Amino acid sequence: MNRISCKIFSLKGFFAYLVIFLAMYCIVMYGYVSAEGQTNYSKDFFDRVEPIKMKDPLAVVLGAMEKGEVFTFTYADAVKSAGHSCPAVAGAYKSTQMVLKSLYGDEVPVRGNIKVTFKGEVNYKVNGPISQIVTLITGASGENGFKGLGPAGKYGRYNLMVFDREQSPDPRAVCSIIFQRTDSGKAVEVTYYVEPISGSERMDKLMPLVISGKASEDESREFGILWQERVKTILLNPPQGTFLIKELKE
Repeated sequence: MNRISCKIFSLKGFFAYLVIFLAMYCIVMYGYVSAEGQTNYSKDFFDRVEPIKMKDPLAVVLGAMEKGEVFTFTYADAVKSAGHSCPAVAGAYKSTQMVLKSLYGDEVPVRGNIKVTFKGEVNYKVNGPISQIVTLITGASGENGFKGLGPAGKYGRYNLMVFDREQSPDPRAVCSIIFQRTDSGKAVEVTYYVEPISGSERMDKLMPLVISGKASEDESREFGILWQERVKTILLNPPQGTFLIKELKE
């Protein structure tokens, strides 16, 4: 190999190492390498929230995935579904995650095999928006859900979610939801309280300005940061009393 060829080879090797170094730097500093077509979020803590894994027999039957594979739901998926990140969306995600662990232990939960009952009507507080996140993860839906395959409606998801107006949640709670396995009948109730997560006085002062459109760019940015700090606490370090989990006896 002549001297010119050696120089070209050396330059190629140098640039290859440089690309690898830059990629590793991005992963270390930012947690991911942003790719074209991906959603870019302003908060890196979204990626630190524990994901929820669900088996889905219907997805296997219809060829969306191989047997033994799972759906992986992230908090970012919940944000996409809702179109925003707030204490209600965070509480819905965290409540569902905690209850599934209680219902299934070390097993992977089965999507479509869980009945969900909200205490109160659909328009009670934020039952409606919270229910959409629960549907995303568990597959449980109301009368508008998938009716199943064949005359028997196998793998159906409709009417697995109901809103019980006869049951009243604690008035101090954001919501109370009962999750029940359709195979074993085991049921667990989660009640979500947002009171333990105190908000910033500064955020309270900024909110009217943001809503009215009178906030400056810096004020709007500050409001968003303070708002997401509360969400971060709910997802990563909820104070005692934020989520109350209770197994229901038959």
